[in-house]
Order: sequence, then structure tokens, then C-alpha cells
Amino acid sequence: MSTQKIRVSVVGGSGYGGGELVRLLLNHPNVELVQVTSESNAGKFVHSIHPNLRKRTDLKFVTISALQPVDLLYLALPHGSAVGRIDKFASLAPRIIDLSSDFRLHDPALYPQWYEHEHEAKEWLSKFVYGIPELHRDQLKEANYSAGAGCLATATILGLMPLFKHGLVDPSMVIVEGKIGSSAAGYKSSAGSHHPERSGSMRSFQPTMHRHTGEIEQELNFGVKPTVHFSATSVEAVRGILATCHVFLKEDLQEKDIWKVYRQEYNNEPFIRIVKTKEGIYRYPEPKVLSGSNFCDIGFERDTRSNRLVVMSAIDNLMKGTSGNAVQAMNVMYGWEETLALEFVGLHPV
Repeated sequence: MSTQKIRVSVVGGSGYGGGELVRLLLNHPNVELVQVTSESNAGKFVHSIHPNLRKRTDLKFVTISALQPVDLLYLALPHGSAVGRIDKFASLAPRIIDLSSDFRLHDPALYPQWYEHEHEAKEWLSKFVYGIPELHRDQLKEANYSAGAGCLATATILGLMPLFKHGLVDPSMVIVEGKIGSSAAGYKSSAGSHHPERSGSMRSFQPTMHRHTGEIEQELNFGVKPTVHFSATSVEAVRGILATCHVFLKEDLQEKDIWKVYRQEYNNEPFIRIVKTKEGIYRYPEPKVLSGSNFCDIGFERDTRSNRLVVMSAIDNLMKGTSGNAVQAMNVMYGWEETLALEFVGLHPV
């Protein structure tokens, strides 16, 4: 296992996803952070946009045109911005991790449906591995290119994957309601990255055709493509996602049988926790205690009157939903300890 430091740059570092990447990479023992780009903030200190990084780095933003060759490029650009320049970026680094939607879907025909545009670099789609390590760890170990998953998709996929992998639920009826903090749902800065509202009080509702639905259907396809009905609501929080998923069991399984399946898939996963207790506080997954952590907490409850199973999955959208997951993918790609720079467990009370 190599422990020599690699040179890494972040393209699109003025948004919250880019800022989280910078924070994590500055604390990674095997990484030298070389450059951070922002077209609108070039020449300014990175900590002028991300004040939590004061006295942590004296790096200044540079333009994309000033990028130097490195070992790994993180692309934290707005959706649709990386695909047209992927050849240029690939000439600067042998490995790329893209946080946008540009390379998430394997089938180019799905991009007009979910992203309302044709894919400009179809030949690149097969080179990118969908970057959730819990699903594609073996592929990531051999990969040079990783596509970061959507935050809502990540919470949903991790919550439901064991059930679909073992063929326990009806794929024709999957209902998901995602409650999201404003940093996942909110306004865009001039650089195109998400920024939360000051109060985190924005409310919006997207009942149909959420773009992450395509990822969910792709990754939960274990021989039969599921039909997912997805809606998302923003709530009075800055960070966090809670996905509440309603699925229907094919057989009359007992709770102990469901426990067994989740333990089989996730017992050895460093960032997956099953949260389902009969006493204490937060007996089911709660996003606010995950703030700043890379954990995904999963719980479930069986409807005793029917074959319905309710699965709850919580993450920090900027960590396991975006930048933390991307650092985890990097750790896997380089054969390092998967938890490097991701050891923070969250805060309580919050």
C-alpha cells in the first residue's frame, strides 16, 4: 500500500461541495492540495469564501486556464460544465473524480430524459465508475475515473440496496420521499454551486421527475429495473437528507429476516450504521446528528397490517452525499484505508 502523497487539485472550489472537499483534503495525510479554481473569485484567498478554513490554508483561487498537471483532479463544477472539457481535464491528470451529474448514468439515451440535454461525450461514459464504494468497491479499485452520486440518490440507494440485491421487494412499486436541507436544494452562487439560504427556511416540493430518479433506478437494477416514484421536499435545515422509502415485500418476512439481510450487506462497511432501537434518543436515523460526518444511518419498520416496509436513510448531503463520498472513493482507488480524513463522527447535541 502506497503512502506517498499525491498532488490533487479541486476544479470549482467556491461552492459548498468544493469547500467541503478542500476542508477534507487539507486534513488528508496522503494528499497535497495544489490548486483550487474559481473563475469569479480568482486571486482571492480560499478562506475568503470558506471562512472555516482561516489559518488552515493560504491558497488562493485560480482560473481553470492556470491549472497545472496533478495526480488527481476533483471536478466540482455545475452540472453540464465538465462534459465538454473532459478531454482537457484528462490531459492534466490520470485520475478524475467528478461530483456532477455528467457521467453518472451509463446509458446516454437517459440524459435527455433526466437532464434535458444530449450527452456530449458518450465515449467517456463507460470509463466512469458510479462512485458509491459500498456498491462498486471492486470496480473503483481498478478505476481511473469516478462519477460522484447524487445526494438524494445516495441516501435512497444505500437504504434500499440490500432488499433489491436479495430480491425481497416488488420492483414495480417504490415510493420515496426525500427531505433535504437547503444546501442540497437551494440557491446557486455565481460559480454555480449550491449555497443554503441564510436561515435555512426555504421550502419547495418536487413531486415528479426528480433527476436523481434515473440513478436510483440504474443502481437498484439487479436484473429487473425498478419503477421509482420520487419526490423531494426542502425543510428548515441547512445540512442533511432523510429519505423515507416505501417498498412492498414479496413474502411475509419477519423483522429478524430483514435484520439478517442488512447485517449481511453492511456489517463490515465502515460508514453504514443500522439505527433501530427500542429505547434512548433518536431511535431511527436523524440527519442532524450526522452533520460533518460520512456516515449513512439506516432504519426500517414493518407495517404489521400489510407487506409494506418503510426504510429510513439519513446522511449529510455535503459529506456522504457529495464530498465525503468522493474522498472515500479516492481512498479506495489508491488502496488506502477507506476512512482516511473521514473519521469525524458528527456532533451531539446539535
